[in-house]
Amino acid sequence: MPEINQNDAVKFFFTLAFLTATAVSFPSSPDRFLRSAPSTYLRSTDEPQEYEELRRPLPSDQLTPSCSHVLLRHSFANTIDGPPFTARYTPPSDCTTPPWSYVVLDLRAASSGDQYDRISGLWLGGVELLRTSTAEPSPSGIFWNVRKDVTRYSSLFMRTDLNVTMMLENIVNDVYTGIYHINVTLNFYKFNPIASNLEVNSRLGFLESQRSDQTPADLIIPVCDGGNRGFWFMIDNPTETYSKRIQIPSNTRQIVLELYVSFHGNDEFWYSNPPNSYISTNNLATGRSNGAYREVFVKIDGRYVGSEVPFPVIFTGGINPLFWEPVVAIGAFNLPSYDMDLTPFLGLLLDGKSHEFALGVNDGISYWLVDANLHLWLDHGSSNVEAGSRLYDSPSRHMVREEEFEQLDGSFRVEAEVHSEYDGWVRSSKDNLTTMVKSIFKVGSLVRFEENGTYKRVEQRVQTKRIVEVTSESGIPVNRVMYQRTYPLTVITSTRRGLTNDKDTYMLLTNISHALNETHSDGEALTQVYNRQDSEGWMEVEDHNVLAGESSTRQSLSYINEFSCYSRTIIAANGEITQDSSSDSCTSSSSSELDRLSSVS
Repeated sequence: MPEINQNDAVKFFFTLAFLTATAVSFPSSPDRFLRSAPSTYLRSTDEPQEYEELRRPLPSDQLTPSCSHVLLRHSFANTIDGPPFTARYTPPSDCTTPPWSYVVLDLRAASSGDQYDRISGLWLGGVELLRTSTAEPSPSGIFWNVRKDVTRYSSLFMRTDLNVTMMLENIVNDVYTGIYHINVTLNFYKFNPIASNLEVNSRLGFLESQRSDQTPADLIIPVCDGGNRGFWFMIDNPTETYSKRIQIPSNTRQIVLELYVSFHGNDEFWYSNPPNSYISTNNLATGRSNGAYREVFVKIDGRYVGSEVPFPVIFTGGINPLFWEPVVAIGAFNLPSYDMDLTPFLGLLLDGKSHEFALGVNDGISYWLVDANLHLWLDHGSSNVEAGSRLYDSPSRHMVREEEFEQLDGSFRVEAEVHSEYDGWVRSSKDNLTTMVKSIFKVGSLVRFEENGTYKRVEQRVQTKRIVEVTSESGIPVNRVMYQRTYPLTVITSTRRGLTNDKDTYMLLTNISHALNETHSDGEALTQVYNRQDSEGWMEVEDHNVLAGESSTRQSLSYINEFSCYSRTIIAANGEITQDSSSDSCTSSSSSELDRLSSVS
């Protein structure tokens, strides 16, 4: 847990001992809050403050790009209910021709004033490049930088028939004054593969080990809405699905769907929602319902082909906004996307007809923003590819829901496990390959209410594994890729009467522990990543405005692969960085330490 000054801890728990809970007048928690100006910590300078999301360094961070190309510059003021910002895309004129070794999207943002966090999407020709969210600004101003590897989208960057689009709905008035100023640049890198510089070669080797496919797709087709309100589909209820009919080129030899998703409104904290029976029995007015399980699914022509339980990203106004300054929650600036290899279904898709690709959310309520990109690799030696399916094992599901409550106190459990397996062959001009895709995810969830519903504990653990095995016509293994993610989450909120006993204010005690652990193996290459945050604190709240509070957040990020190691630990307390240490040296204990850290989550 984060380190707290001993005197502060004594005062904190002494105060807590004299607080008494009220009955049922408190709002739902966790919730979304605005860090209002009076609650801003007194800093030693009025200079704008830099915010960041801890991430793995990119190989290009210390290298000079071959060229840079401005994608957009725009200020998002009162954009609510309006169309997205759209401009004509022009390819870079001063870049060497593709293929590039590496392409990095560099987003720089700044804001000042009072403002809620906002969700944002960036698309090129309807293909989503980045799902991001904003930080909540302060009167003295804040700024941040997001760098993302976008090499996989290289086939788009030399096209002349595309628009660049960014959606960021914001409200500016007498109360909410923050305007978000956004600059986005593409940086292109081209390395000499036989360069004598060992550091460059090492970085390039590290780069290649991060790619699920070292050659970007030849064609990318979006599965998206029309773009009038952004290209994402807005899903409001469990029965709602959105789809797009797409004709797949007849010479496609591999296809991967990349899924983007974020959750908002009554489902922003879906992992903490109680079941409908609890709400109706207690006559609660909340719209946060349908329990604490969500699953985003993909179908082709009505046939299930994959699903994901998304990583529970916490936006900067979420649960306790004091936790997320100046280090934001995992994924808040660069939300993860999810890949599903659909190559086994090419036997269905390569018939010259259009097919319906549909997206939906099991148990989802208002609202989810979902879209996808289809990455296609083509056979350049043939205009037609033969393909067929050998195995379609429709997903086997095992789910148990348990609930036990009396009035406002009780506990609710969900245990779920989903397995699927698909197998298909593709005969191209080069070879005849069979692709088998196995996926499994397990979800364990607990939501517990105590103290007349004013104390809430949420525990969730999600484990996902996806294996893609490719074999030759004679059965010889060609490649095996395995990707695993584990994301445990614990959220504790306790609502108390305010320190001043003002009926319009209350105190919220908050505690969060969450992590995103990843293992990726491609042949002999193995990469392990561990990323964990622990936060604790309290805040005085009126309506959704934070009036005062204290907070501490500790984050540890580590990874190791065959080329390099990296670790960084950072501690923030009351809006300031109090400790920041990092290392890129590999020791004999690096791997065992990573395993140890992963096991405790």
